[in-house]
Amino acid sequence: MEKFVYLFKGGVDNSQAVSPEAMQAHMQKWNEWMQKLTKDGNMLGGEPLHPVGKRVSGTKKVVTDGPFAETKEVVGGYLLINANDINHAAEIAKGCPILEVDGSVEVRQVRPM
Repeated sequence: MEKFVYLFKGGVDNSQAVSPEAMQAHMQKWNEWMQKLTKDGNMLGGEPLHPVGKRVSGTKKVVTDGPFAETKEVVGGYLLINANDINHAAEIAKGCPILEVDGSVEVRQVRPM
């Protein structure tokens, strides 16, 4: 098995009001999906991320407050999973609830150091 990171992007539209019931139902789908990943031995860890942050860049180590205007989709969280290969990891990602709200899952293989 290889390690992969799922980066969750988009899927949040703050311009539309979402009822607490709809939000709860969506979170339940996330819980069920992650429980299945755990049961199947794919889940290694992960967490949601705060929507704001800081970026440190360049040789001058300039610190910029976020969210970042040049970012079209905010990274909302990540998971670290086990999968046979990148195709298997992408297939598993198809079950992610963020896809139901027009978000995306970026699948990246972890490179050994």
